[in-house]
Amino acid sequence: MPSTVSSLWYVDAPDPVAVLRGHPGPDPDAAFALAKQLNPDRDVVPAASGTMKVWAGPDPECVYIGCYPGVTVVCSTQAARPRPTTLPELLVRPLASEQTYLIAYDLAQGWGAFAHWERGEFRRSFSSTRVSILEDEGLPRVWERPYWAGDHPVRLRAGEMADPQLLPFDPPDFADAANAEWLGFRYRPAAVTALGTAAADIPPPEQLPLAPEEIAVCGFSLFPKGYAPKPPRFAEPEPEHNGKRGLLRWLRGRDRVS
Repeated sequence: MPSTVSSLWYVDAPDPVAVLRGHPGPDPDAAFALAKQLNPDRDVVPAASGTMKVWAGPDPECVYIGCYPGVTVVCSTQAARPRPTTLPELLVRPLASEQTYLIAYDLAQGWGAFAHWERGEFRRSFSSTRVSILEDEGLPRVWERPYWAGDHPVRLRAGEMADPQLLPFDPPDFADAANAEWLGFRYRPAAVTALGTAAADIPPPEQLPLAPEEIAVCGFSLFPKGYAPKPPRFAEPEPEHNGKRGLLRWLRGRDRVS
């Protein structure tokens, strides 16, 4: 599972998981165009692609994008904001999508955040560490109730003392729950094991939860304007005419050596 996530989702499809399952690969041309649209002050160069298991929380000089029919995901550090409502307007609705979702967390920091815009209009945002709420705007949703009620408390390590200001939930789990509610999958799925399970009780693959490693994204490197590395130029080989010219050149070279 990703230890950090900073993702923006632009969604029109009623069932994002069905779209992601039904299209094993994203549209690289659409991803490249969007990467340039979202980074007008940078040079954008295609880079290695991968899945969201690795690239859900990329480095600042990279962006990973998956464009699917009715579902687009942008993995960028610009989504990792202590206050999600400060997301630039360019990133709120670049594709005229019905829904925009921000999901971000950092396991090491115990921080999590989520936000929702509908047709570009703000609806809900939350961001916190384990002991401090950084932003809590908009009306809480029904799915949030079990977290505020303490049904999903922070799991402390052995010997770890609980801070008296500890929130009743783990913020990364809270953010992941928002992802499950809005997009239908979790970055941190519960472990699924077939050990000791009857074959009849094992669900078929299409009924298993969608995992981040099943979501492919296209990678792009970002450079200051005018500083992108130039692609290498390869000299075109001289044409050979039935091998005669090549043989003559070889013979001439041999004469010079002898």
